[in-house]
Amino acid sequence: MKGFRKYVNIASIIFLFMLGVLTGCGQTNQEVKEEKKETQQAAEEKTSSFPITIKDDTGKEITIEKKPEKVVSLLPSSTEILFALGLDKEIVGVSDYDNYPKQALQKEKVGAQDLNVEKILALKPDVAFLDEYHSTNASDTIKQFESAGIKVVIVGSKSSFDQVYETIDMLAKATGTTEKAEEIIAGMKTKVEDIKKKAQNVTEKKRVWVEVSPQPDIFTTGKGTFMQEMLDMIGAENVAADQQGWVKMDEEEIVKRNPEVIITTYGYYVDHPKEQVLNRAGWKEVEAVKNGQVFDVDSDMVTRPGPRLADGVEELGKFIYPDIFK
Repeated sequence: MKGFRKYVNIASIIFLFMLGVLTGCGQTNQEVKEEKKETQQAAEEKTSSFPITIKDDTGKEITIEKKPEKVVSLLPSSTEILFALGLDKEIVGVSDYDNYPKQALQKEKVGAQDLNVEKILALKPDVAFLDEYHSTNASDTIKQFESAGIKVVIVGSKSSFDQVYETIDMLAKATGTTEKAEEIIAGMKTKVEDIKKKAQNVTEKKRVWVEVSPQPDIFTTGKGTFMQEMLDMIGAENVAADQQGWVKMDEEEIVKRNPEVIITTYGYYVDHPKEQVLNRAGWKEVEAVKNGQVFDVDSDMVTRPGPRLADGVEELGKFIYPDIFK
């Protein structure tokens, strides 16, 4: 009997010991999780390096004292960048035209070129990312924002991938998300390089006409635009490469240039853009029309200076050289 009791006591001690070890492990795991979280937060704070002074696209120096908790964006491209930087919670207001990502549709609309000043002030953002239009046409409003303690950062227009990378970097510095920005930029550059490698398989360049607005006023994009850079990347020839920027062109001149592929970018507001082009009077002998090589691409992906530009290049490649860009 004594031996049995001794055995029970020993078994109880072992059980309690094992229970203590298991409990201790649970506490240790929790502590490890908390330590990791604290380390991650410390790393983020270190990366943020606040206070920080940046230069916006007007050349103005802006000092941001601490990581912004609330921001507003009055430019769709800036909004896309901010979401890509992981600032969903910090974004409290966006422009009336913001449509991507889908979370942007749930945010408070605070105007566009015409700012909803009262609403923006009521939201009390730490930083407001405005368009260059506002810097020349809403200077009094900007002063009002600054007097209310809002840091105003002007984001200018862009016409190249390198300029977009610079913008992503600037917005990241202003919001303490530089590591995420590096990741985004690296991803875009990698995709672009992969596209360029595939484009080396192009043996005969296709002549491409890009149409950014339909009849009666047909506009295209020439040199100094994203579209020109994108066509160069995939090894295609822009038939309007002798033009500068966004230009209106005469239909007879377009027909003479006889593109093999026509890309439209206005399907989001014009019904059946391909059919409209295919049924145009006087265009029947154009190669692209004869062969049905007319495609509508998402305008935002090829004209909006944000993280999706690399995806836009890929889309163009699939339309123009489907065998190469599968």
